[in-house]
Amino acid sequence: MSQRRTVRSRLERVAREIAKFGAVGAIGFVVNFLVFNVCVHGFHLAVVRSGVIATAVAIATNYVGNRYWTYRDADRSRRSREMSLFLLFSGAGLIIENGILALSHYGFGLTSPLADNIAKNVIGLGIGTVFRFWSYRTWVFRAQAVETAESFLTAGTEPVARGARVDARK
Repeated sequence: MSQRRTVRSRLERVAREIAKFGAVGAIGFVVNFLVFNVCVHGFHLAVVRSGVIATAVAIATNYVGNRYWTYRDADRSRRSREMSLFLLFSGAGLIIENGILALSHYGFGLTSPLADNIAKNVIGLGIGTVFRFWSYRTWVFRAQAVETAESFLTAGTEPVARGARVDARK
């Protein structure tokens, strides 16, 4: 019964992490959607250029939310490494998101505002979000993520202290 309770508490912790990541992502989605449509329809910029600008603004918003809320317990001693990895993986997500927009708009000729928003803000952002969650959890905000993964592997053994670094190579 104790092991079941331990697994349940770990699953609840991962569920809270996903919920927080989702809440930050929802705010980022709104920022991304608004900036994209203002750039395209207000400033009449090119679609992909507008997408890149909107994604960059949302990335900045999401970093603040993820760093100071979702992963606030993650190791803070390597801030420059964390920021570099965050920007690297966010950039890859930006390419995924806006690559799908470019393919839809220029490759398939789906140029209506609805088609652009679906390609960028539904399909591209959806795939990019899955990639970002995996990469942030695995590489960027490692202390908490590694602790959670390690705790799943060592169910029933002594728990790892919150915020402690865990060497995943063991």
